Amino acid sequence: MKMLINGKSVEACSGEFFDIINPATGERIDRVPKGTENDAIIAVEAASSAFSGWASISPQQRAGILYRAAGVVRQRKDELAFLLTREQGKTLAEAKNEIAGFANVLEYYCGLASSFHGDFVQIPQNGYAFTVKKPLGACAAIIPWNMPALIMAWKIGPALISGNTLVLKPASNTPLTNLTLASILNEAGLPAGVLNVVTGPGEVVGETLVKSPKVKKISFTGEVGTGKRIAELAAGRMKRVTLELGGSDPMLVCDDANLEDAVAGALRGRFYNCGQTCTAVKRLFVFESVAEEFIKKLETGIRNLRLGNGLHENIDMGPLNNRKQWEYIKQLVRDVEEKDEGRIITGGRVPEGSACSKGYFFEPTLITDVPVESRLLKEEIFGPILPVVQVKDLEGAIEAANNSCYGLGASIWTKNIDRARIGFEQLNAGIIWLNQHLKVAPEVPFGGTKESGIGRENGPDALSEYLDLKTVMLKT
Repeated sequence: MKMLINGKSVEACSGEFFDIINPATGERIDRVPKGTENDAIIAVEAASSAFSGWASISPQQRAGILYRAAGVVRQRKDELAFLLTREQGKTLAEAKNEIAGFANVLEYYCGLASSFHGDFVQIPQNGYAFTVKKPLGACAAIIPWNMPALIMAWKIGPALISGNTLVLKPASNTPLTNLTLASILNEAGLPAGVLNVVTGPGEVVGETLVKSPKVKKISFTGEVGTGKRIAELAAGRMKRVTLELGGSDPMLVCDDANLEDAVAGALRGRFYNCGQTCTAVKRLFVFESVAEEFIKKLETGIRNLRLGNGLHENIDMGPLNNRKQWEYIKQLVRDVEEKDEGRIITGGRVPEGSACSKGYFFEPTLITDVPVESRLLKEEIFGPILPVVQVKDLEGAIEAANNSCYGLGASIWTKNIDRARIGFEQLNAGIIWLNQHLKVAPEVPFGGTKESGIGRENGPDALSEYLDLKTVMLKT
């Protein structure tokens, strides 16, 4: 598969390619161009040239194109989900949900096509003032491999509907679905150059996009170190940024919680997409008085999860996406065992058997008695490991939950409205759930505090990230 620049499929200037590997089998499924600095520059030029034409048409016309594309995506959902599972590893059911999510996001922003207008104000003794909202210009987005289709929609939806053009750099592990979705958008009527996709190394393609003076905004989803590097480079150029840098989301289970619901929420919240989700449950704090019962129910649920190739039927969890993640997760568990930093209740091993012998599989793992200094509670664990910590009360749970450099999401499980209110007020996170976890709707803003990033995706708030506000003063 080739890159998409200025409406055309092209190879890299270097002529080099890199392989895309199925994480469930270790087999090569395709190859894509290894983009260079020059490829990124050409894509930015294409986006810059296309900007004035795209910005000049009405938001309703732009919405018509995006809406047609969303319809085609829905029609081709099964095909796209199959491709997504092969390159990313998630189950087909999860892949179908993600493809549907891509269409949902595009359709949501189509519905906002008439909403980004300015205000009119009468100024006493001075006349009038009004504001005008204008698109920024050529923008760039850099996305990760865990939810490539959905996060692509989070970037292109608000950027394109508000009149900007875009260069997208997908993750090197999962570019195939992104390239196919971009082709669908072009076929739906997107003018050449409005959306360009350049594959290649982040330190080459991504850095070129961030440094380019013609790129007016960078939207990045990924790890903290890279986000800080982007912020540093963008600051010197006064370039707008949106940074969603992941999290270590806590789940707080109170003694009055519905334990059946909480267990189901923990299972989905931690092991969906093999635990490779920014808002996954990564630290679980449960009241001591219900901990034994809760942990037994959770252990049973984890043992019943079916692990295997996401393309097969009746699979609950696929493999990790890549060898680097796989080795990292294995080392974390070795550290727990060697340093006596917790008790492994279930899982903790590479599964045996021919069905999982060639891929990056790891058993869903439950660990209790985790000390506060453990890496499991300090780092963002992108994989199927769930550490559980017992706490005495809500005050202790909130204190432990806030003891993190991250602040993306958090959930509190209780029937008591006062406890819920205290959780909402005191938990340091950009999104807080009550008696649920993980769900992120396109209608609501999404983003974090602390080292989880700056700016917001989704909702009307995301539009403001892609618009300049101009004030006009009229003297009468």
